[in-house]
Amino acid sequence: MRIWLDGGLRDLESARVSVFDHGLTVGDGIFETVKAADGRPFALTRHLDRLTRSARGLGLPDPDHDEIREACAAVLAANPLPLGRLRITYTGGHGPLGSDRGEHGPTLVVALGETTRRPDSTAVITVPWTRNERGALTGLKTTSYAENVVALGRAHEQGASEALFGNTVGQLCEGTGSNVFVVLGGEIHTPPVASGCLPGITRALAIEWIGAREADLPLDVLGRADEIFLTSTLRDIQAVHRVDDRELPATPGPVTAKAMRVFAERSGDDLDP
Repeated sequence: MRIWLDGGLRDLESARVSVFDHGLTVGDGIFETVKAADGRPFALTRHLDRLTRSARGLGLPDPDHDEIREACAAVLAANPLPLGRLRITYTGGHGPLGSDRGEHGPTLVVALGETTRRPDSTAVITVPWTRNERGALTGLKTTSYAENVVALGRAHEQGASEALFGNTVGQLCEGTGSNVFVVLGGEIHTPPVASGCLPGITRALAIEWIGAREADLPLDVLGRADEIFLTSTLRDIQAVHRVDDRELPATPGPVTAKAMRVFAERSGDDLDP
């Protein structure tokens, strides 16, 4: 395995980040996960644009898109995989043991891991913890993921692959690593970014390509939606066949099945939409 670290490719054994890196000590970092099929990344431009928005939200210097593109190409060429998870991590760099940043500049890591195609449907649970729609990190894809680790662990304990959060005012928000869509009366709805959810890349493409509408949704909509599906970089569009104790019949439903087909066709036609 070859990894890009701060300007060049390294072997796995020699790719080392300082124990004083701010991404490690205080979670001061951002990241993107990019799907790569046969060495080709999908929607890389959109991912890099979001990486820059996240950097600005944390007060980090703008990442160098040309360097990251070079890094992605080098890592993909060095590690040929049929389907991969390309991870771009950008942190505050070497710093003191506190919240203040050091002056060494950011750390950039690009790595690749093998993955497999997701099942067409999955089970999810809701969790009692909330997303803060008014927090300093709201809408940013940061490395501060411990809350997601805890929630996803509970989902796995209950035979599910994802956990869904409400926000502080009881509205449906998002999953630990996905956005959520519901079908009501044949129409597709998803929580707006104002709910506190991450503005997902696949979410945005689904809104554009399948005509979904943003709407404030109470968390209990999951108990009466005709169909439910998730979107994320590695899930694409994935139907939900169970929410907590509720089984949804005939999954994927007709609206979700059509959305899956449209997304597969459109994403296959354009690797950088």
